[in-house]
This record gives sequence, C-alpha cells and structure tokens, in this order.
Amino acid sequence: MFRSQFTGHELATSPYFRQVSKYLLIPLQLAWRFWFYIHAAVVVIVFYPVYFVLLQRKKWFTHVFELYKVCARIMMFNAGIFPRILKHRLPPPGRPFVICPNHVSYLDIVTTYIAIPRYFHFIGKAELRNIPLFGHFFKEMNIPVDRGSIMSSHRAYKRSQEDMDRGISIAIFPEATIPEIAPRLKTFKNGAFKLAIDKQVPIVPVVYLDNWKIMPDRILKRMHAGRPGVTRIEVLDPVETTGLTAADTDALKKKVYHLMDECLRKHRIYT
Repeated sequence: MFRSQFTGHELATSPYFRQVSKYLLIPLQLAWRFWFYIHAAVVVIVFYPVYFVLLQRKKWFTHVFELYKVCARIMMFNAGIFPRILKHRLPPPGRPFVICPNHVSYLDIVTTYIAIPRYFHFIGKAELRNIPLFGHFFKEMNIPVDRGSIMSSHRAYKRSQEDMDRGISIAIFPEATIPEIAPRLKTFKNGAFKLAIDKQVPIVPVVYLDNWKIMPDRILKRMHAGRPGVTRIEVLDPVETTGLTAADTDALKKKVYHLMDECLRKHRIYT
C-alpha cells in the first residue's frame, strides 16, 4: 500500500509548504488591504466638510486633531486593526515634547494619533500634500518638508520651533523614510534631536512593534500584503535634554536609537 512520504505535521512545517501558503494568501491579503484603503477614503470623504470648516481658523485646530483621532480609530477598527498600548509615558501636561516613532509602515501616521493623546503637529514629506482631501488637512495644520531642498528644510525647522514656542509638540520620524531593512531601525537623522536640544524639551520615543506585519511596505519583496490583528505600541520614558547643547546631538541620537532598538529586541522583533 502507498504510504505518504510526509506526515501532516511534517508537511505543514516544511519550507515548501510555507512558501506555497504564502503565495496563496497574497490575493486575500491584497483584498483586505484594498478594503482598508477604500474604507479610509470613505471616512475622510464623510468627515471632509467638517475638516474644511474647522481648518479655516487656527484656534479650531485642536478640534481638527480630536476629529482625526476619532477617524483614525474608525479606520483601524473597521479594518480589524486593534491598537494595544503596552506602555505609556509622557512628560507633565503643559510641556511640549518631540515625538520620535520608528517608521515601518504607512500605518504609522494613523497609529501616532492613537498612541499620543496630546495635541501635536507632524513633520512629514511634502508629497503628502498631493493626497486628495487628506493633503488639505496635512498642509494646513502640519508641517510639510521637501527633504531634497535646503530652503524647505529650513522653513520646516523654523515652523517647528515656532510651534514649540506656542506649546505644541512635534512628531518626527527620525529615520525620515521607511527603511528597506524594516523592522530593523535605520540610522537616525539629526533634525528631531537638534530641535529637542534647541528648545530644551524631552524626546518621547514611540515603538511600533507590529505595524510592519499589519501593513507592510515593499509587498513583492516580502511576499506579504498585510492582515488584520493587534498592533502593539510602546511609548517609552521621556529622554530629557535639559542642559544639553548642540555638541550633544550625536550622543542624544545614539541614546534614543539604543532605547528603541532595545525595545524591539526585547519583544523579539529581531535579535
């Protein structure tokens, strides 16, 4: 009698089976991802008239912020994405700070509005202004920057300083872009750390542990288009900059990098 070469367990755990399964799941993952984008667009369209009115006055921007937090939760909940904050440490109320999240997914911007409850402005790439409807919200309230332009970078830095003088926190991805090696950290840029030292405000590192699996970049390379599920977030203890000078920028950058890298390793995202 013919006898199978593999047991069920051996087949399920074989590299060949896992590879075939990965290919078979791609259409389902792409359908889910398409649903997320369509639903997110519908949410923005539905709330856009309210956004448009509230963006007419800067004194109403805090209401825009609260509305966007609601929209972020709706987008994620209806796509089956459930944020779970494992740790949450923020400076005392009334004191602005620089938010430094790792950048592993296009989901990171939305997730930041859930991770950080206090009002802040984002510094982001200028291309975000070109996204229909969302671009209007981004350019009116947040800080677009063309990283290839020295003039644009200078304007963005000056605007972020002015915002901090008004008590507004600033969110900056220290890696600037989603790295090809994500979820591993890419070398940090100086901007966030220079700003924190200039204004003598703390840095709050934020670590997204699962966004790279929930909504990955470079789908073809990873052969994984995304999935619903729990996305864990750690908001680490604030890193003080009081008394630091421009000469300490590199040391501060390395310290924050180490803290975030250590968090990712602790959760076995990589070793």
